[in-house]
Amino acid sequence: MKVLPFFPLCLRPVRHVRQLRISAALLRATALELAILAGHLLLYPTGLITERPAPAPGPSASEDPHPADTATLPTGGGPDHPPAVLLHGFVDNRSVFVLLRRSLARHGWRHLECLNYSPLTCDIRTAAELLGRHIEEICARTGRSEVDIVGHSLGGLIARYYVQRLGGDRRVRTLVTLGTPHSGTAVAPLASAHPIVRQMRPGSALIAELRRPAPGCRTHFISFWSDLDQIMVPVETACIDHPDLIAQNVRVSGVGHLALPVHPAVAAGIRQALESSESTAGASGAVSVA
Repeated sequence: MKVLPFFPLCLRPVRHVRQLRISAALLRATALELAILAGHLLLYPTGLITERPAPAPGPSASEDPHPADTATLPTGGGPDHPPAVLLHGFVDNRSVFVLLRRSLARHGWRHLECLNYSPLTCDIRTAAELLGRHIEEICARTGRSEVDIVGHSLGGLIARYYVQRLGGDRRVRTLVTLGTPHSGTAVAPLASAHPIVRQMRPGSALIAELRRPAPGCRTHFISFWSDLDQIMVPVETACIDHPDLIAQNVRVSGVGHLALPVHPAVAAGIRQALESSESTAGASGAVSVA
């Protein structure tokens, strides 16, 4: 008598329930993405103008002549964090970091800067060189030898190229990336007409450069990747996998690509990542917002 495979049949209802849960989570994440996109379109014009630099430290530094251009900074004896530089993604601007910047300021970050790179930028290497000049100016103005960087999507790739290929590890203590295509993304093939998009493709010359050896790189990399990120194809491409880099990948559950720089749970994870670099403890390996 032939015995039927009973165990796989028992698993079918379980698999069905899992599929329903994944579908429901994807619907929630998509709805959140659309809501964030609508809000961001309203804020987008406010980020078109390049931010004016924060005042240099000194007796009158607390008297900010441009309060609308800088985050509300706390006073008192909190931790002395390095300057944090926020770098936006493709066809975006600094307005995407309004909520994250406010969160960092409330928790003790005194020096926060959002950098805009030109929407006409056609080469990640050129953008990385410009980032390096900005970092040197920030260090000279603040009297600090190091900064932290948080880069969303393409912004994280620009910052990684600066750190790994242009010697930026001497200036960047910690690089946090949010939904960055470290191994290239295969989404939207028709968009490859843009040179920047071609550089973000798997197998591009730039992605190959980032796979080259990077012995002695001092920067600590922390990559946040989302299991529902529909811009990263596959989603694991937002993880860093390089034998020479000090890197940690943090999985985010329940949100999509646009939510990464604005969701409060992710902001808490970013704060923990930056603080853990100061205490040498590791950041949490997962963030759930489901």
